[in-house]
Amino acid sequence: MATLLAPRTGLRTLDLSRLGPNWYAAVMGTAITGNGAAALPVDVPGRLALAEAVWTLSLLLLAALSAARAVHLLRHREQARRTLLDDPAAAVFYGCPPMALLAVGYGALAVGGPVVGERAGLALYAVLWGAGTLYALVVAAGLPYLMITRHRLSALEANPTWLLPVVAPMVAAALGPALVPHLPEGAARQALLYGCAAMFGASLLATLVLLPVVFGGLVHSKLPAVVLTPSLFLVLGPLGQSTTAVHQFADAVPSALPGAGRTGAEVARGLAEVYGVAVMGFALLWLAVALVANGRALRAGMPFAMTWWAFTFPVGTLVTGAAALARHTGFGGFTALAAGLWLLLFTAWAVASAHTVAGLRAGRLL
Repeated sequence: MATLLAPRTGLRTLDLSRLGPNWYAAVMGTAITGNGAAALPVDVPGRLALAEAVWTLSLLLLAALSAARAVHLLRHREQARRTLLDDPAAAVFYGCPPMALLAVGYGALAVGGPVVGERAGLALYAVLWGAGTLYALVVAAGLPYLMITRHRLSALEANPTWLLPVVAPMVAAALGPALVPHLPEGAARQALLYGCAAMFGASLLATLVLLPVVFGGLVHSKLPAVVLTPSLFLVLGPLGQSTTAVHQFADAVPSALPGAGRTGAEVARGLAEVYGVAVMGFALLWLAVALVANGRALRAGMPFAMTWWAFTFPVGTLVTGAAALARHTGFGGFTALAAGLWLLLFTAWAVASAHTVAGLRAGRLL
């Protein structure tokens, strides 16, 4: 996709022939930058205004990209079919669109009220969460099916992008409980919470199955290209998002499962804290590995590619996970951690955004 205007303006016409689902990573990264700012357990002047501005940008990006993808699928249907069925390296990025829908949808509820109105924000959240969840479940089942039955793959060449399809239901699980208070009391709330818990389990177990394969592939074959080095950050996605999810479940228990009583709510919160602290510890360990590896790749001349957007959403899940731990434990260390991770996220988002815009203007992307 080179540019948007006519040749007389010095820009080229829009070329959608190679517009793939990986571009939704830009929407994901932008949305979670805004959502993460709203979730921070610190009150900094301008924080919410920034969150609203970045979320609004993510909504506009989602609308524009969805329209462009619709045109792409209409004009290049056979090419899109071949990509999904015969190109496993590209097919895994079909995990990105549902996560983009979910992240933007949650932002409509968390920060979009002043922008679109409270009722419209809730409606937009419900629609995008529903669509994103259905999309996520189809991808989480469909892509592994294709990997088993059609795609030609070697476990010795596995890389972190293989996680993308199975992480999407975890995002749905983490963001769904916010809808619980807006449903009628009783069965509807219970069904939503149980459904989110089921998606949590499905995604977590699928991730635990894939992680050893991915690590084995990295150790045996390394990454096939230096531009894939940012994909190491993708391992953080299920870690941070699952931490966020368990805390969201704990918050939803009193209204979804009133029979559990105060004791049940306290148990859920305690389990969320124990799980979150343990998983956050491993996430920070892997974050250090990913940072050092990418620093090495940058020194070796790693060029910009859309894989740089992997610096954003996974780190954003750590922000929301650390913020949830800070909220539930009251420990200042988690507050500082959430703030530090968000600064890292914002820096990564700004760098990826600037390079993407520059690449589009120069016609180097797509």
